[in-house]
Amino acid sequence: MDLLHVSQNIRTVRQTQKMTVEQLAAKSGFSKGFISQVENFRVTPSLKALDKIASALGLRLGDLFLETGKSVEYSFGHLDGGEEVIRDDNLRFGIRYFALAYGQIGRRMNPFTVEYTPADETRDFMMHDTEEFFLLLEGELEFRLFDDHQSHVMTRGDTLYLKANIPHRVLLHGSCRSARALIVYSQPE
Repeated sequence: MDLLHVSQNIRTVRQTQKMTVEQLAAKSGFSKGFISQVENFRVTPSLKALDKIASALGLRLGDLFLETGKSVEYSFGHLDGGEEVIRDDNLRFGIRYFALAYGQIGRRMNPFTVEYTPADETRDFMMHDTEEFFLLLEGELEFRLFDDHQSHVMTRGDTLYLKANIPHRVLLHGSCRSARALIVYSQPE
């Protein structure tokens, strides 16, 4: 494989992970301009630079050299080993997302662990164009569906399966100060 395909793979993986050029630059320690030049094949990066970029994408260096669109058949991980992802201004609302299959190129599911802590702001109702499976691992949450009048208190071990485009929001319940969940999103059709 030539370096043109490597640069295309970097862009493809970054976009698949819904990561911006700015986010990849920050995670890899390079400038936004350098990442853009690499992706557009305007600069030939060193192996050391490619290794840092691969690591920021959650990949091994060799993964960048796979043919476009191909990925490894499996990838091991750990529940506590997710890659933190910023999405939908989540930190403002006391929510942290950790992608569990971050380095798996071409995946059809997106598993995350999500941590909930108190915040000054409450997130508005949101919808996804994907289906979602939710498993509460720790704590107590109030899961609101459609509006603030339809809520369900969830405790450790409770699950919820949501079809696409259902308005919902999650709040810590009562005096609970933290909660943790496993969420699996499907890929959009």
